[in-house]
Amino acid sequence: MSDFTKEKIKKQLLEDIERLKTKEGFLLAGLPIYNRLFGRDSLIVSWQLLDIDPSVAKHTLDILASLQGKRVNKKREEEPGRILHETDFNKKRHPKGYFPFPYYGSIDSTPLFLIVFSFYFKKTKDIKFLKSHFPNLISAINWIINYGDKDGDLFIEYERQNPKGLFHQGWKDNFSDHLRIKPPVALVEIQGYQYLAFIEMAEIFGRFKEREIQHFLLERAKKLKEKFNRDFWMEDKKYFALALDGKKKQRKAITSNAGHLLFTGICDKDKEKLIVERLFAKDMWTPFGIRTHSSREPDFDPFSYHQGSIWPHDNWIIAQGLKSLGYKKEYQKIKSAILAVYQELAYIPEVYTALKNKLVELPRACYLQAWASGTLLNFLNE
Repeated sequence: MSDFTKEKIKKQLLEDIERLKTKEGFLLAGLPIYNRLFGRDSLIVSWQLLDIDPSVAKHTLDILASLQGKRVNKKREEEPGRILHETDFNKKRHPKGYFPFPYYGSIDSTPLFLIVFSFYFKKTKDIKFLKSHFPNLISAINWIINYGDKDGDLFIEYERQNPKGLFHQGWKDNFSDHLRIKPPVALVEIQGYQYLAFIEMAEIFGRFKEREIQHFLLERAKKLKEKFNRDFWMEDKKYFALALDGKKKQRKAITSNAGHLLFTGICDKDKEKLIVERLFAKDMWTPFGIRTHSSREPDFDPFSYHQGSIWPHDNWIIAQGLKSLGYKKEYQKIKSAILAVYQELAYIPEVYTALKNKLVELPRACYLQAWASGTLLNFLNE
């Protein structure tokens, strides 16, 4: 690709991002459908843009901290220290009336808040901003321990409190049980996020001589890693299970979720290579990226949002792990695949699919979508 073409694409993507930016400095999740603040989406795109515009992360972290849960409210699924799932500052309720705003039914927004806060600090060395949010960091850590892990088994689980709220609360969220897992649900990637959040926060609090907090976080992370690699590993498939259900039984499926573990450091070293190899097997890999769900699974559907389609941001997160572990060839494959989508469509949607190695658009796919545009912009900015 010529430098001229690269710069032309980057210009378009930067215009996408500007269209999504609010006067407060954070990004709306998307247009026209998701034109509101989402915790998970805004944190991931903030991470993607750290080398381009770290102010997006700063404004995002600041507003999420100001809306951090303060009390128990089952309708909102609010709990002290929890970071929200979504809100619309112009409306009191979800557009379809499912729940009041702000709504907190996200299991990953809180650990991602801690991770992105650490990444932002490492990038900017903004000590004043960090210190001013120490109470928010402590509160988020306490939420993981006291509310995220209600049964004390070290794993973060969820079970919706509002019957009209989200049944599944990871990034593959839904109002119904499309993943077929009986709650409380402990998703695989969430444990990796939790692990890295503890490691990152231990480093931050250690920097400020908070040795008791640092020691506690490192010890908990160590125990979590040992238990996770034992309880989630499917020995017969040489891969991590999608989740543990309410009875602590594995939900056995080959999915992209386990690929998110690669950037977190939670996997035993001997398992990392097996994950990478599996992600690039024919049932998962396409010329346009890694599928969310193996084509060999009985519930595979290439047109399903989460059980066979391909998401740019999902691939980008997996790619961050590949890069950090030195899998340069595999990292480049994902980067080239996402670029191929843009070159064929002249835009990058939130989701698409592949049939017989041909790119297929999904009619309900959102464009603009912040973390999709952020994915390719990050790749091209290297």
